[in-house]
Amino acid sequence: MMGGRIFDRDEANALVPWLEERFAAMSPLRAELVQRQEELLSLLRHRRSNGHSSSEEEIRAAENDVARLTQRLQEAVAEITGQGILVRDIGRGLVDFPAYRDGDTVYLCWQRGEPAIEWWHPTDTGFGGRRRL
Repeated sequence: MMGGRIFDRDEANALVPWLEERFAAMSPLRAELVQRQEELLSLLRHRRSNGHSSSEEEIRAAENDVARLTQRLQEAVAEITGQGILVRDIGRGLVDFPAYRDGDTVYLCWQRGEPAIEWWHPTDTGFGGRRRL
């Protein structure tokens, strides 16, 4: 693995409450983003089908909201990845912490709602390859 941060279980566990807060803050942003993306698609579809039922202002406002919310989510994810943690799924709050196990690089795996780091998996498998620590 290329020079990223390596965690031990205690270090990863110490970050669990912080991660819970980060994902709790991201959740409404993500929901709003999905909603605004759907509204934007609907506005664009209507504009195509009948010429002008959607106003350009509505479309522009939706595009601006999508861009703003996307930027805020990207910043929130960057805050986590800046710690050396790999974000796998924002919706599930799924992350991996690079770690060593028996001399091999593995991932300590955590998902939102789990009280502590209790799982790991090899770097060549994902969530489906999780094993109990």
